[in-house]
Amino acid sequence: MPMKKLLLLFVVLLSSISVLAQSEEYSILVKDIETLQPIENATVVILKTKQVLMTNEDGKVTFVLSGGSNVEVSEMNYENLTVRWASLKESEFVVYLKNKKENLDEVVVSQENLQKTLQRIVSNSKKKISISHRLKVYVREFFMLDNQYSYYNDGLVNFQFNKNNTTTLLVEQNRSYGLLEADVSADLMGYNLNNIMENYSNFKYFEPLLDAKAKKEYDFTVKGHSKNKDYYVMSVTPLDKARQAVDNFEIIYDPEKKIILEFTISVTPANLDKIEEKTSIGDKNITKSFVNVSYRLDGNDYYMLSSNEEIGYTLIQKEKSKKIQVRNSFVTTGFNKQNFTYNESDVFKEKSLFNKKNKILTNYWDISGFTATDEEKAIIASLEFKL
Repeated sequence: MPMKKLLLLFVVLLSSISVLAQSEEYSILVKDIETLQPIENATVVILKTKQVLMTNEDGKVTFVLSGGSNVEVSEMNYENLTVRWASLKESEFVVYLKNKKENLDEVVVSQENLQKTLQRIVSNSKKKISISHRLKVYVREFFMLDNQYSYYNDGLVNFQFNKNNTTTLLVEQNRSYGLLEADVSADLMGYNLNNIMENYSNFKYFEPLLDAKAKKEYDFTVKGHSKNKDYYVMSVTPLDKARQAVDNFEIIYDPEKKIILEFTISVTPANLDKIEEKTSIGDKNITKSFVNVSYRLDGNDYYMLSSNEEIGYTLIQKEKSKKIQVRNSFVTTGFNKQNFTYNESDVFKEKSLFNKKNKILTNYWDISGFTATDEEKAIIASLEFKL
């Protein structure tokens, strides 16, 4: 190799090492200024890098940064706050948010019925989000069998959104720990990452509420506050006389921009009791169902920010039924309007990360948008030795 090329390569390597050496790992704790309790699911944006992070149940985020950056912190029930880097003086910074303290009252949003209001909001949200973009997402999944954690996987992946909000998936890094029995692993492999993301972007969960017959199954109410026009909360609950409806919906939306900001779907124990128990081999009896999805509006950009899903069920088998619980999460840590440049061979075509060989280049799980709690870290560590 010519001397000039060797010298250039040496300079590039030195530059890369210098940048890495200057990068440091930081943590931020987000707390309520009055109660001093941690705030879960607060959004933390590192303004210098545009990285988006979500606080865990300890109110904590972790990230790597070269130099300093102002930080933007927000949560639906709190006043937004932008913090100057100079004011954060400790290695583990603490940011305090002020609760809005606004009691929601029932409001009249229009003369039209609330189902039509929801139809308009869902339709507009679909249009707003259906712009070609890509998301860098940290995904993870915990699997419990008979009340014991038996399997875990996570990964840093990229979703390229195409026409009609279909997605192409590329995996940067991933890891899987633990073992699953052959007769239940098929259930885990059924969680299709592309399908999940497409459901979030196409708002598929709202289809039962948009059906013409929904008014016979559900009760629609909306609450808001006269001093806060930023969001209303729509509650949709099954009527006592409902024959099929069991899910409770809470939908937080911006009444001015007519977009969904967050929604939660859950099933109460009382409604679970209404579901007829199945007894055939291979049937599943639901014991828990919970979905929470939030969206971010940043200027004109609107996209899925985070999700948490938890489902529990009893799997009927010939010898002994098995109790299964799966908990998965998505956290968007990067948004970009530019398309991928990739080869077809790079596309991940499996349903989930279940059978993908571990590819670990960095400790991405600590700095990719969502930090595991100490309890979760202990669970993951225990499963690492079950390979």
